[in-house]
Amino acid sequence: QVQLVESGGGLVQPGGSLRLSCAASGMIFSIFDMGWYRQAPGNERALVATITRGGRPVYADSVKGRFTISRDNAKSSVYLQMNSLKPEDTAVYYCKAQVDTIGVINDHWGQGTQVTVSS
Repeated sequence: QVQLVESGGGLVQPGGSLRLSCAASGMIFSIFDMGWYRQAPGNERALVATITRGGRPVYADSVKGRFTISRDNAKSSVYLQMNSLKPEDTAVYYCKAQVDTIGVINDHWGQGTQVTVSS
């Protein structure tokens, strides 16, 4: 079994910052792409940012220049630094990891963490 646990969400004022963390644990041989997705009420889950094992990031247009994704392969962890937050960034943020569990590669999701941007 593989578990992903997110942390770092909360309430922040517009223009503020938050840092999300996600740590993977369990039967892990290797982790390929890791990423963050978000889902606001009434909307589908959407990509925020992903990062390859080698550290190459991809961002949604809506967060470019404001969010930074990073990872620590030794800790099986991925992070999302969110700056200049806007009310439209309010959503549940989910971590995803593409995990190789000794020859079987599957996507695994965290339980989500709420981010609310409001004055």
